[in-house]
Amino acid sequence: MTASDLDGDTRVTGERGVYSATLSRAWEIWGPNGGYLATIALRAAGAEATIPTPASIYCQFLRVAKFEHVEARVTVLQSGRRSESIRVTLIQDDKPVLEGLVRTALRGPGLEHDERRAPDVPRPETLATADELRQPGAPHFAFWDNIEARVISPERFDPDRGGLPAHWLEWYRYRPVATFTDSFLDAGRALILIDTLGWPAVWLRHPKPAYLAPSLDVAVFFHSPLADSEWLLAEQESPIGSGGLIASTGRVFAHDGRLVASGGAQLLCVDAPRG
Repeated sequence: MTASDLDGDTRVTGERGVYSATLSRAWEIWGPNGGYLATIALRAAGAEATIPTPASIYCQFLRVAKFEHVEARVTVLQSGRRSESIRVTLIQDDKPVLEGLVRTALRGPGLEHDERRAPDVPRPETLATADELRQPGAPHFAFWDNIEARVISPERFDPDRGGLPAHWLEWYRYRPVATFTDSFLDAGRALILIDTLGWPAVWLRHPKPAYLAPSLDVAVFFHSPLADSEWLLAEQESPIGSGGLIASTGRVFAHDGRLVASGGAQLLCVDAPRG
């Protein structure tokens, strides 16, 4: 197992609205992970932003990217005193692979309430890791080498289990580096989890699926800074699957129980490879 640094693998270079990055195989799940791609777009927007705090991102995934050079074309659509709107298009071979919109917002005084706290679960330090519980020979994607998972519900590792509720709840910490000072990069930690964990929640309900369901899009709202929390508690649900589409909603909590991000994705069923 070799962990890959999220900072280096999402770093963009360039200027004046044209940036580039190289996609790393370390973030592979059915191709480059969608949240990983979206984090590159988020960082490209951050390179153009004058307000250093992301408030939200919405991305559509247009085609499967390749583990090669990608160009990010960035356009500032609106720039105000408190917020900006920034469009990012990721391009490979002269074709768009991702279209995204990023909002920034300057944090300041306002109405305050906090009515959604983290579920009452054991602390991550007391739980076994996914690496310890994984069955020998079980499928494993390189993506998971970059994130340490502490398992709250170990029954998911039972190869003979039946369907469970489509509700995923687990602690995560990025490795080898857990937090980042760049606010756009650090927000990517929550973005990746909300994009990625929709399918695991569905898989709990359908343990031997005839389909896979990659994300068509992802939307994430960043509520408060998360740089002071190495561990993130991710809660993901799939309330409905119908007509080949599957809904996924997610929340990410800091170690102290604060809600730091929420969002969701729409998944599209495709035939699973035989075997």
